[in-house]
Amino acid sequence: MLSDHDRELIDNAAKSLLENPGVRVEDEQLVSALLSRGAKPGGGPMDVRFPRAMVEEYLGMAPESFPIADRRGNIWTVTPEGGPLFWTGAALFYSDREGFRHIKTKDLGNFAKVIDSLSEVDAVVGTSLEDVKPSHRDFVGLRIMAENTSKHLRTLSFTPKGGEAMVEMGKVLAGERNLRDYPVFSVGFTAHGPLRWTSLALGLFKATAGHGVPCTVNGEPMSGATAPVTVAGTVTVGTAEILSGIVINQVMEQGRPCFFNLGFAHVMDMRSGFAVTGGPENIMLAVAGAEMARYYHLPSVSWMCTDSLHFDSQNALEKAMAALAHAQAKVSVIWGVGQLESEKTISPVQAVIDNEIVGMTRKYLLGFEVNDETISLDEIRKVGITGDYLQSEKTFKYFRGSVFEPRFLVRKQRSSAGERDTLKHRAVDYVDNIIAEEKEPILSEEQKRELKRIENKYRELIP
Repeated sequence: MLSDHDRELIDNAAKSLLENPGVRVEDEQLVSALLSRGAKPGGGPMDVRFPRAMVEEYLGMAPESFPIADRRGNIWTVTPEGGPLFWTGAALFYSDREGFRHIKTKDLGNFAKVIDSLSEVDAVVGTSLEDVKPSHRDFVGLRIMAENTSKHLRTLSFTPKGGEAMVEMGKVLAGERNLRDYPVFSVGFTAHGPLRWTSLALGLFKATAGHGVPCTVNGEPMSGATAPVTVAGTVTVGTAEILSGIVINQVMEQGRPCFFNLGFAHVMDMRSGFAVTGGPENIMLAVAGAEMARYYHLPSVSWMCTDSLHFDSQNALEKAMAALAHAQAKVSVIWGVGQLESEKTISPVQAVIDNEIVGMTRKYLLGFEVNDETISLDEIRKVGITGDYLQSEKTFKYFRGSVFEPRFLVRKQRSSAGERDTLKHRAVDYVDNIIAEEKEPILSEEQKRELKRIENKYRELIP
């Protein structure tokens, strides 16, 4: 999407913004640390100007690739060249057979249990929890997710102290391995722009630094609101925010793994004031973000979104287009599995539907081999005119890998299909069965006790 010249223009403009006016850094200790390492005072007491040479020096400390792990023995190496991995997303609300509501602990546990069963989803992202005190939701959520899935865990953060709790819990989950080599969880935070890092974001970065825990550095500008209305202007503001966040993280922990994340950027519908997440501009922002991440030799993140409130055709259109476009752009990690309603709601039913979208996307991106064996010229001659390949040895040899085999999509004749032979109904039934199913515990009793001990400790420490 971006030419070399485009990337150079954006890079130059973003670094120019970091020099003037700079970025607000709402942490006095960190402001002092930045100034001692070459930053310059800005126009306000917490405003910091980042000289170009400093940005480039500290940006060079962030690794180009790094591991992401789950507790199934998988360790992926994330790179700027994509993959991609598909994760769920943060949310406030929950939608399932029982209706629509604020997410509670039981819902997050059930959602994680469903995700654990889906082959195309690689991680579960934390959510809000209505029945947990706000300042405790991050580490309580981590414990709930860990009990219900062995996939990678990406936490939300509500207090800096909660970050400390999650590091302790992460060490329990990693077992005898250290988090730097076996990062079973990751963190991240967003610049509350334009050009501003809050004390909460910086507190989380500090609380989780020093352990090699991967950190997603989010620029989340909104075109027309917290960034210029043009896509190019939005990319520029977001890039400046992300670069400053990566520099800050490298000052705290040299070599800390960081994702460059412009893929959460929004667009404001100027007629209604609505924050659009499923439009073509969102896709352009995500693709541009991946290309800028590669320019800086960093892995990228995006969010495949829909603004639909239901499991409908708008939902399918927006989710499928985003999944394919982001994956083709080589985004490293794509969020949004199970999400609807402009990132505000998650649903296990939607997650099952998205599992099919992701599966089809990955199959498409694999392409197909072209060689003498796969062309099968001798076999074509052998079968000849008007023959068939049903009994062919090559059919038996290759059919499983050659054709995508969906788990839930409907492939039936109308005459044999029943009332529940729709993708939505199949997804609903699957979710019901998975939640009702008794499964072997994911955590050992010792791990459960230790996570609960850490949780209780921080419930006392954090007001």
